[in-house]
Amino acid sequence: MEIYLVRHGAAHTKEDDPERHLNKDGLDQCHLSGRALRQLDIKFDLVISSPKVRARQTAEIIAEEAGYPKDEIKVTETLEPTASPKDTTSYLNNFTEKNNIMLAGHLPLLGKLVSELLSENTQISLYFEAGAVCRIDVDQPFSHTGVFRWFLTPEQLRLIAQA
Repeated sequence: MEIYLVRHGAAHTKEDDPERHLNKDGLDQCHLSGRALRQLDIKFDLVISSPKVRARQTAEIIAEEAGYPKDEIKVTETLEPTASPKDTTSYLNNFTEKNNIMLAGHLPLLGKLVSELLSENTQISLYFEAGAVCRIDVDQPFSHTGVFRWFLTPEQLRLIAQA
């Protein structure tokens, strides 16, 4: 199973927009990320998003750019910022028949989820810039034996999309 962890694009501040929709830079980031993933010939069997607006917008834009139907995106609270990584991996175990899963979420969860997927006893720290994408391959989400494949920053995704 290939798991693509995506941190939502740049969003408005809570003061400017209490729901924190993506700002113009965030919208652009997401479109470029989706195009870059399409350039890399990545197709998703499943896209899952946090219920927060900025993550849902990110999932919808990237899914659409990558050729995944927006109306098939699943939404789960297990991708909210303070969710437990164990709850997230437990949720993912409902989809073991899927091969390529994109998760659109937030910090600090995504950093902790990387650690949960890769190691049982070691805390791994990975910072996700807004709009970054990370790929981890796992046999089963609860196995703690994932393989870190790559991490792309928004700038790298932009360059790929424009190539």
